[in-house]
Amino acid sequence: MSLTEITTRLHAAEAVADRPEGSTTLIAISKVQPPERIEAVLEQGHRVFGENKVQEAQGKWPAFQERFGKCELHLVGPLQSNKTRAAMELFDVIHSVDRPKLAGALARIAQETGACPDLFIQVNTGEEDQKAGVLPAEVDAFVAECRGMDLPILGLMCIPPVDEEPSLHFALLAKMAERNGLRGLSMGMSSDFEKAVSFGATHVRVGSAIFGERVTG
Repeated sequence: MSLTEITTRLHAAEAVADRPEGSTTLIAISKVQPPERIEAVLEQGHRVFGENKVQEAQGKWPAFQERFGKCELHLVGPLQSNKTRAAMELFDVIHSVDRPKLAGALARIAQETGACPDLFIQVNTGEEDQKAGVLPAEVDAFVAECRGMDLPILGLMCIPPVDEEPSLHFALLAKMAERNGLRGLSMGMSSDFEKAVSFGATHVRVGSAIFGERVTG
């Protein structure tokens, strides 16, 4: 599939959901992709990309941005507290705020520098032991805690369990966001982003459908 095809499908999903065209940000997930694939998407004019690891992003995006101009970079993978400063310097949005220690680190550096990326709180909607994220029962308290630190919480993010209907998790995330007065919903990937749009996703994270399968070797 191509960027053009994905964009067409995204706009069609917005129309079906009676949402304005362009109301959903398409994040092209470029993690573990060879440079030529990323360059091809950049050459088509796309400027919003997502990465899983701070170090990998540091190794490629400064050069890409020197060539192609400013891009909006999103960290969608887990963030270690000791990588917080580097992440805040490189990324415009962080989608994986998932624990008080990380929130505290973000707040300290934000106070020191006077700047902070937009933030999403990651919610473990499936309550999976192996997955990061705040449990649904703890979301309200954690949102309040982050707001008490003056952190710019844009919304909530989730990754539904692979063996469950994602719509149930999208609906749950949307309900929690609305309850807390949050407008941002980071949800939906290559296989289910159109469903996510129907539940109000403001950001969808699409990788393999744009770039092809990831290269891991």
